Amino acid sequence: MQEPRRFVIPPQSGRAFRVTRGDLIRIVDVKGQQVADLWAFTMEDGGAGDWLSTSQTRDIVERLFPKTGEHFYSAAAKPMLTLIEDASPGPHDMLFPACDANLYERAGLPGHPNCRDNLMAALRGEGIALPFAPDPVDLFQNSSPQPDGRLEVLASINPPGGAVTLRAEQDLLLVVTACSVDFHPTNGGICTEIAVEIAARPGSRAS
Repeated sequence: MQEPRRFVIPPQSGRAFRVTRGDLIRIVDVKGQQVADLWAFTMEDGGAGDWLSTSQTRDIVERLFPKTGEHFYSAAAKPMLTLIEDASPGPHDMLFPACDANLYERAGLPGHPNCRDNLMAALRGEGIALPFAPDPVDLFQNSSPQPDGRLEVLASINPPGGAVTLRAEQDLLLVVTACSVDFHPTNGGICTEIAVEIAARPGSRAS
């Protein structure tokens, strides 16, 4: 295994990564309580041919979040990523959309950085334009449904260094954002960085 390449995503920003089937991707909450939004896309004919679907994943694994050894599935029901290790107390979320400009406008914060815009900017940097934003995997987000069915986002309980490790099951374009919410307890009241470490399988390259 090659030495992992490490990238740091500054607070309230995002970045795209190309990975090859078999690569290991470790997503690390460096300072704790920081949510990381994750998307995955297959690349076909210069565009996104398929994408990670949280609804398909919930349906196929029949749980709110895969357990270690289970897959995240695409909109076409194909395995995209496997959860290899969860070195985090969780919980994680696959119910909420990415934060967007409308969320912040409702909160009286027009022009605020947001994960949807950061996703789209990262895709544009790869020459991709999408008419919609798939729902992300919200790593380290503490928003488990309440007994009465209520959905409430609480402060993340992830400690500094809490991480998940994924294996790519296809050649993929990943986008990871460090969640921008700073007016609500979601990220412990302050937005911090997320680190991404990519260990390329022998003979492949991470970029």
